[in-house]
Amino acid sequence: MRGARLPLLGLALAVVAVATGCASSRVVNQWTNPAYAAPRFQRIMVIGITKQPSIRRAFEDEFVARLKEKGVDAVQSYLSLPEDGPVEEARLNEAVRQANADATITTRLVNVDKRTEVRPGMYAPYGFYRGYAGAWWGYYEPPIVYQYDVYVSETSLYDVKNNQLVWSGVVQTEQPGEIRKEIVHYVGVVIDALKDRHLLAAR
Repeated sequence: MRGARLPLLGLALAVVAVATGCASSRVVNQWTNPAYAAPRFQRIMVIGITKQPSIRRAFEDEFVARLKEKGVDAVQSYLSLPEDGPVEEARLNEAVRQANADATITTRLVNVDKRTEVRPGMYAPYGFYRGYAGAWWGYYEPPIVYQYDVYVSETSLYDVKNNQLVWSGVVQTEQPGEIRKEIVHYVGVVIDALKDRHLLAAR
């Protein structure tokens, strides 16, 4: 592990209200190290770094709980790294060692994109001529324009004993809403991707 400069985490989750639509998270790109067909890690440390301690703890708690449901032992990083900011390489490595973890799952925020969507105006035609007439003097609804945020994050699985990246996935979250629901959905999407790649072998 390369300590504090390792691409550790900014949490790609925020409370944002959007006029319409519902939130969704999906893996838009992923890479798997071909040397790891079905690794059997003994314990995974989940690391989430954000300036909001409550979000970090909720994220790590959910990830650990879901991993254990799959038969994979895991531990939250905040139990040994309670600091709300970055730590030095030696302290990070020591925390991983003391937790008896041979792998880590980390998440970082990559970017926040501002998107604009335009929905065209409408009128309600009924048949050919009435549609034609409505285009001239019928009721017309102007176009609807609204903006929303898209959060792009990266979650990675590391083999810390061999200092190798095992898997990395880019997750896109559109129109995030209530933070607790977003965390649950995000974690579920990532775990499903890891299971599909056979990277979460149970003990």
